[in-house]
Amino acid sequence: MKTRLKELREDHDLTQEQCAKIAYISKNSYIRYEKGERVPPLDIIVMYAKYYNTSIDYIACLTDTNQNLF
Repeated sequence: MKTRLKELREDHDLTQEQCAKIAYISKNSYIRYEKGERVPPLDIIVMYAKYYNTSIDYIACLTDTNQNLF
């Protein structure tokens, strides 16, 4: 999951701070998710899936297909 969050962030030219604001979390929390030090709760993963228009499975590395949902 950590690599997908970073890949998605970089693909959208966002900073870690901007990604933290998307999910209403602290920058430090986001950094821990991106480094794999902590696993984000499901509600946070859902926020990122909606923002990036992708699936939860893609973020969780359960699939390699980054499908647009809408």
